[in-house]
Amino acid sequence: MISKIALLAAAAGLTVGLAQANAQQNAQAGAGASAAGQPPAARPAARRGGYMQLPPQDEAALRANHPELYVLAPVSHKYVPKKTAWGDPDLRGMWPTDSFGGMYVQRPEYMGDRVWLTDEEAKVVDAAMEKQRDAPAKETKSGKLGMGNWVEETGASHRTSMLVDPKNGRLPELTPEGKKLQDLGRSSWMDTTKHQYFDWVTDFDSWDRCISRGFPASMYPFRYNNGLQVLQAPGYVVINLEMIHDARIIPLDGRPDAPEGVSNWMGVSRGHWDGDTLVIETGHIRPGASPLNMATLGAPYGNTIPMSPQAHVTERLTPIDQNHITYEMTFSDPVYWTAPFTLRVDWTRNEKYKFFEYACHEGDEQVRNYIVTSRLQRQKDKAAAQQKAAEAAAPAPTAAAPAASAKQAS
Repeated sequence: MISKIALLAAAAGLTVGLAQANAQQNAQAGAGASAAGQPPAARPAARRGGYMQLPPQDEAALRANHPELYVLAPVSHKYVPKKTAWGDPDLRGMWPTDSFGGMYVQRPEYMGDRVWLTDEEAKVVDAAMEKQRDAPAKETKSGKLGMGNWVEETGASHRTSMLVDPKNGRLPELTPEGKKLQDLGRSSWMDTTKHQYFDWVTDFDSWDRCISRGFPASMYPFRYNNGLQVLQAPGYVVINLEMIHDARIIPLDGRPDAPEGVSNWMGVSRGHWDGDTLVIETGHIRPGASPLNMATLGAPYGNTIPMSPQAHVTERLTPIDQNHITYEMTFSDPVYWTAPFTLRVDWTRNEKYKFFEYACHEGDEQVRNYIVTSRLQRQKDKAAAQQKAAEAAAPAPTAAAPAASAKQAS
């Protein structure tokens, strides 16, 4: 039987490995972007999630011959959902985000404003997802614990990115102040080449400390614990999240906004119905968690994107058939971002998905270990620097010194 300590150690190792993999995939996506002007055969193919490579495409020819790949249809409102006993559209159910866990937040730059994958690209993505879905059973049968039973990426859309606005499928630039604070941010997910140090718990992000993934990051996939459940009662909608067991309680009764100065990690939400679409407005989001976690494929690296008290999120949940909800999220923060952005994905019902205990902080030694080793490393670096300075300051031996020593010896 595998002990809890062993499982925690495995999870810690997995976290480090995933952080490194995400850094590589972002770098590879950038390499593909810089080569966009090259002929298709010479251009590096985009990497998706570090486990599949899309075949190169002639983007100019695609635009000319397949204009349909550049069109995203509006959200469908044809479906009429059943109603709850009190008359609201019924959104209740399990909608785990692993169903689009293989989908990228941003698209490779060389694709421009192409919305859809080609048939050839879609086959690569589908094959990778099928392999991922089969991995847990194969791993369990082999009697080995590895990535197969950790990673929940059971599906990926044939769209090129979650981002639908801006049209290029790329996140807008941070403001100068946003870039400054992002560079100063600390997290265990950061690139180790930045030589950041850890001296106290506040040098870690909220997720490292098992507090929260934050909002809106918690609405998007990680590699595991992707459970998302919608509950409803008269005047309320609850979005229940498996990761760290965050629960968003959203009143629908038209009550006033929270007073200035009030904040929560999940923000303060107010909802209303626009036809059969649930619209949720959220402000008062507590600064300290990145609005997007790098654990979601294609999100910015490091979990250090700042968030100001002016950050605001608008969500639209539209049932498009009995088993799918289109989820749109628009994020704005004029202090740290140069423009708002919108992500759009489809949730898939999976009533077989179960929530299990998320015992993140219990037995968590990693924060202490980071601090202890960071302090030790700084002591070693300081001692090495002092030794080097002392050696540089010491007078060089003169040519007469050996002769004098020889005379004394005689």
